[in-house]
Amino acid sequence: MYFTPVLLLVPTRANAMHIMEGFLPIEWALFWWFLALPFFIMGLRSIIKTVKTHPETKMLLGLSGAFAFVLSALKIPSVTGSCSHPTGVGLGTVLFGPLAMSVIGSIVLIFQALLLAHGGLTTLGANAFSMAIAGPIIAWYVFKGAQKMGWSFSIAVFLAAMLGDLGTYTVTSLQLALAFPSEAGGILASFGKFASIFAFTQVPLAISEGLLTVVVMNFLRKYNLAELKALNIFKKNKEVA
Repeated sequence: MYFTPVLLLVPTRANAMHIMEGFLPIEWALFWWFLALPFFIMGLRSIIKTVKTHPETKMLLGLSGAFAFVLSALKIPSVTGSCSHPTGVGLGTVLFGPLAMSVIGSIVLIFQALLLAHGGLTTLGANAFSMAIAGPIIAWYVFKGAQKMGWSFSIAVFLAAMLGDLGTYTVTSLQLALAFPSEAGGILASFGKFASIFAFTQVPLAISEGLLTVVVMNFLRKYNLAELKALNIFKKNKEVA
């Protein structure tokens, strides 16, 4: 009968998509650390390669980190009594790919854990996997899929940022469900309860993040077009205009 009090504590202790320090059982904290580490290593290699090939994109790399830091540091009260926040990973994912975002997002999470007490070091692996790995992977494939379907660049960016955000909170809900399965219904029932806590807030937040990411990307298309071309993010010539 331990699940009910744990669930009641989630709105204030799990910090929505940033699971707080010490909240996960040690075995699950280590599991997500080991799962996230290979992506971080591959992400470092991806960033080093990009910077060496296109050093002019360093400014965009910094912008991607700042964008993710500011948006994911916001805590917006939910109607359920919890809080939630955007992720900001869509912009960096579209620009540099999901591997690079695994590093950028992890660095963002480290600074937030140390400076803002948002998240934690023991839960960094879990938070990184949901926000810096799973979210960007979802955003990347949505972005590329939308481009292949011939949708406009702005729509592709919007969908990538929105669904990457929703994917992050969905993965976090699964992480919490795996760590705290319900005695009645198991992991599936627990996942439904955790996901429902944040859903009412996260859906409008995801839409807002998608729109904001499009605004920022359109600004970059106007003033940093050469760098965007170097990163080869456009599918068709008409997208560059």
